[in-house]
Amino acid sequence: MILSVIIYGMIALGSALMVYNIYSYVRYARAIRGKADWGKELRVLHIPIILLVMFLFGYLAVGIFGKPDIIISGILFGGSIFVFLIFWVLQRITKKIQATEQLKASLTAAEENSRLKSSLLSSVSHEMRTPMNAVLGLNAMALKDPSLSPGTRESIEKSQASARHLLQLIDNVLDINDTGAGSMTLKNSVFSLPVLIEHINDMISIRCAEKDLVYESGRAGLDGTYYSGDETQLMRLLLLLLDNAVKFTDAGGRVSFTAEHAGRKGEKDALRFAVSDTGVGIDARFLPHIFDVLTREDSSSTDRFGGSGLGLSLAKRIAAQMDGEISVQSEKGKGSIFTVTVFLEPSAPPPVDFDAAGAAADKSDGSALAGKRILVVEDLEINAEIIIDLLEMEGAEADHAENGQVAVDKFSSSEPWSYAAVLMDLRMPVMDGLTAARRIRQSDRADAALVPIIALTANNLDEDIKNTSEAGMNAHLAKPVDSDLLINTLQKFISAAEKAERQRGLPG
Repeated sequence: MILSVIIYGMIALGSALMVYNIYSYVRYARAIRGKADWGKELRVLHIPIILLVMFLFGYLAVGIFGKPDIIISGILFGGSIFVFLIFWVLQRITKKIQATEQLKASLTAAEENSRLKSSLLSSVSHEMRTPMNAVLGLNAMALKDPSLSPGTRESIEKSQASARHLLQLIDNVLDINDTGAGSMTLKNSVFSLPVLIEHINDMISIRCAEKDLVYESGRAGLDGTYYSGDETQLMRLLLLLLDNAVKFTDAGGRVSFTAEHAGRKGEKDALRFAVSDTGVGIDARFLPHIFDVLTREDSSSTDRFGGSGLGLSLAKRIAAQMDGEISVQSEKGKGSIFTVTVFLEPSAPPPVDFDAAGAAADKSDGSALAGKRILVVEDLEINAEIIIDLLEMEGAEADHAENGQVAVDKFSSSEPWSYAAVLMDLRMPVMDGLTAARRIRQSDRADAALVPIIALTANNLDEDIKNTSEAGMNAHLAKPVDSDLLINTLQKFISAAEKAERQRGLPG
């Protein structure tokens, strides 16, 4: 009697489990069918249903019409469990595949969003820098006029300072994006730390004098030291902290900047920089949020001193990118002390470039650009006029091409070495600057491989710099360009090209 109960109990449980298997598979098939348009291939999903129904009918036939024993009922019950387990594994595999596909789709969407954001930022940067290039260029040209009245000169200088402040805000927004996305690329070069500090002192001392602040600077144990790292970003980091100190300190106050060697970490030196001021200070409750993006303690300070809420956040991100750290001590009404520590590898001084030294010496007798012919490729007339005026002030001759195609045509139709260098904008109608640079490099002229091509563009993201290098350009200068930097860059690459041409002409 007990054995009979077990046998028919197993058949009943097996039948119930098979009904559940059929129900679950029907739901599974519907879910799969909804993922894609199967068409005629949908019929393959019907086959397991038919087989499972036939299995169920077999259960019922044995239970109603047959005389099952413990072996037959065990096989039938085991079959239901086997189908259940197989289907359970199949569901788990399917979910894993779906999750993987969703992750891939999310990553693809995120990459596309990142690409679109970079493209948008590049466009915004270009559109904002382009008119600012004209403003700063025209101001710089006007300030060279010795006949300006003191009042007019002061107004132009204030306009220039405001334009440079706006440029700094644009750079901060772009750099916040780069560091937040982890896409900021640190460059590696050998530089003199004392020279970097002196450059910082020159800039900040002028700002402090304009605001009637006392500026103090000191360094300990750093004389004659060279390091390998990103000099530009280190200077940017320190200037962000010093600009903040100057901004939030009233006239008659004091700003101090110190640098010292603070031990070692492996093969790198720990360098500690401190920026202190006697300014408005920071409330203790706000200190934990001082490095948050777009966060300011109160609107009254913003109205009084200005500020976008980006500088300190960017400073912290740059420090983190450089494997460093930054901290702050402050008391409301008594000033603040920002301390940043970075780790850099000591280096030997770079070799002396005697050619560059000779070129610099030649400047004392007149501009090294005198008599040189430069091809200026720029689609905006006002920007072209500013660059041409600057070049002519240095004694150079300038030829204008309004787009890349015109530049390629002018270069190709001229005699070899007619142009000492090419200043190339990137975004232009008809043909862009990258394509034009490639066309010039690919031509079979004697000077095609050596003529300096310098990008002079409002596109200044890391990707833009990479693209100009891959197109065969020698350097990338961002608009609004510093006139001294432009002239020095032209002199450097023209001198190198002329030397290479002389060496190529020597008998082997």
